[in-house]
Amino acid sequence: MSNLFDPPFEDSPKEPESAPPAPAPAPPERRIYTVSELAAGLRELLEMTYPEIWVEGEISNCRIWHTGHLYFTLKDEGAQLKAVMFRTPLRLLRFKPDDGLRVVARGRLTVYEPKGEYQVVCEHMEPHGLGALQLAFEQLKKRLQVEGLFEAARKRTLPVLPRKIGIVTSLEGAAIRDIIHVLARRYPNAHLVIRPSRVQGEDAAADIATALRAIAKIPGVDVIIVGRGGGSIEDLWAFNEERVARAIARSPVPVVSAVGHETDVTIADFVADVRAPTPSAAAEIVVARKDEFCAGIDRLTDRLRGAERQRVTRLRGRLHRLAGRPGLAGFKGRIALRGRRVADLSHDLKRHLLASVARRARRFQAVRLKLETHDLRRRLGRLRARLIGATAGLGSAMGTRRHAAELALQRAAARLETLSPLGVLARGYAVCWNAERSAIMRESSQATPGQHVRVTLHKGELECRVETTRT
Repeated sequence: MSNLFDPPFEDSPKEPESAPPAPAPAPPERRIYTVSELAAGLRELLEMTYPEIWVEGEISNCRIWHTGHLYFTLKDEGAQLKAVMFRTPLRLLRFKPDDGLRVVARGRLTVYEPKGEYQVVCEHMEPHGLGALQLAFEQLKKRLQVEGLFEAARKRTLPVLPRKIGIVTSLEGAAIRDIIHVLARRYPNAHLVIRPSRVQGEDAAADIATALRAIAKIPGVDVIIVGRGGGSIEDLWAFNEERVARAIARSPVPVVSAVGHETDVTIADFVADVRAPTPSAAAEIVVARKDEFCAGIDRLTDRLRGAERQRVTRLRGRLHRLAGRPGLAGFKGRIALRGRRVADLSHDLKRHLLASVARRARRFQAVRLKLETHDLRRRLGRLRARLIGATAGLGSAMGTRRHAAELALQRAAARLETLSPLGVLARGYAVCWNAERSAIMRESSQATPGQHVRVTLHKGELECRVETTRT
């Protein structure tokens, strides 16, 4: 609080000196990121913050690229998220992802740096509300139904008594024992061809399809039973695979599906020619009871014999009535006369035919002999003999001419040898030339002392210098 009376101006207290102002803070150092560094940092931050997430949404823009990867978008009422599922986890899905399907996906959040987009890499996916296996079952059933694999028109009827019965199932289950027991009771002499196969597990579908193709190639197989005993939907899932359904559809012989119990329904049941509720029922469907079949044959045989007896009796009575008519009197005698006439005509025809054949045979023989005179093989033989003789004569003449030519050559060589100067040199004589070897020196007067000359001997040549000359 200030005083009531202020002091005079001169006596006013001095104001304290103000402190020096504080220095201003230095601006922070500016750091510049590249786009790649920033994208990599965001990716690392997202992957560390969301290492594994579950996302629920509706699939849209779903497409599978040529690489086998699935690219799609998960969306709801307020947002959307790009997603990708690579080829390996996609093959493990039981159902086919499609647009409009609401799913729950598990994966990790990351950034796709080349496009600067954040997306979820899905490692697992399941339908929302409906089970994955049930959805896959409905999708495959709808697709095969559109293709016509369930049509009754393509179903084939089973043979009444098949010669060979093919069976595709596991040797460790109860289904094979039930089938064999029923077949042994109803059709003891049935020929069974069993192709063991896995009916449960990861590779069961491929094994069943391979077994169906292999057993259909065996000659004589008339019908095939494929199936197994009961179990859960996971246990029976191999018979809901597309490759098994197509293997059944492509089978050249009828196929009976016997999978699980009566309440179990699989895709194989829809595609097969006949669906049996159990493996035992499949064996009963494939073969009828043998005694019932034999009894049916006996009944048909009795009916056929009775019908034939009635027909023969009816025709015999009609023949007697016709034979008793007046217009047919002496019919047997006329038939005998006609028969004799036929015999005579047959004898004449045979005689004329034999004579005609003999004439043609003689003409053929004459033509054959005439052709043999002009046979090329004989003419070629004669020409070959003449050629051999001419070749031998030519060789002899050539030898004689060559010998005469050699003798003439030897005589000429001998005469040439007598006239050759080399022969004179060989007897010890020599030829003297001038230094340039341009002229032969025949007299001593042609040389002067000190002159160089050349002397040709029988073998070799001498270069000499003239010392003295004598006349």
